[in-house]
Amino acid sequence: MGIEEIHSALIDDLVRERGLVMLIGGPDTGKTSLAKRLLNEALRAGRRPALVDADIGHSSVGPPACVGLKWIHGPEDLDRLNHADDLRFVGAVSPDGAVLQSVVATASLVEEARTESDLVVLDTSGTVSGVIGQTLKYHKAELCRPEMIVALQRGGEMEPVVDMLRRFFNARVELIGVDPSVAPISIEERRAERAKKFEEAFAPPRQRWRVQPTVFAPTLPEGLDLSRLHHMLVGLHDTSGRCRGLGVLSYEDDGLLVVANRGEEMRGLRLGQLRLHPDTFDTESIRLREVMFGL
Repeated sequence: MGIEEIHSALIDDLVRERGLVMLIGGPDTGKTSLAKRLLNEALRAGRRPALVDADIGHSSVGPPACVGLKWIHGPEDLDRLNHADDLRFVGAVSPDGAVLQSVVATASLVEEARTESDLVVLDTSGTVSGVIGQTLKYHKAELCRPEMIVALQRGGEMEPVVDMLRRFFNARVELIGVDPSVAPISIEERRAERAKKFEEAFAPPRQRWRVQPTVFAPTLPEGLDLSRLHHMLVGLHDTSGRCRGLGVLSYEDDGLLVVANRGEEMRGLRLGQLRLHPDTFDTESIRLREVMFGL
């Protein structure tokens, strides 16, 4: 049986399942394409599917640096995945240094999706190897409790994490090959696509609000030079903990402004671990501890 037939048979099987299907695999292994095929077939079967996108660096639902939830009510929703129905802010485009934020954000939206959907598809990042990759996948499985895990691999790169997941969790784990038609994306292409998605998240008309040092999480240390926060990415949050969108800080006239294209229900700002350059929408990873305390 060829790869295409294996994928089709697996999708037919998964459509009859209920609960959470977690997709894992390295970069450019076709996780998102498989997710779309599964969601489309679930619609055809009369299911109520949802997609949780936890690939914070190469997002399909909502902007980068966030985990996004999309309710799939019809085929048209699969054509506009970039419009998220709910967001959780992570503040990074790589799980390095943000495993906790990524896991909590993912678990929160999976829990929400389970309340209304009978088939939730969780698309994860391409970080699968080493301590970071295995820790990330372990804790996502631990908190999200998938009924099914599908691992896509080109060689043998997924076997260590698959063996770990099978040892510690009772989820059904399927290891399948990558569709040969899936083309790898270069680092430069990935960076350009991420910048384009950030630009879309800050599409005009933009607004500017002066903000007080007391509205941040984590709380700013007393005496912090506020200029060190210039161009830092922030999440715009309401009182329910939901992320309403993204903002970028600007230090002007000895104070801070937040620039965003929305501000409805904004009550607080969460600091990320990125500087976002508003002219190019390129990002620079930073250590928040160094910004806050110079460590």
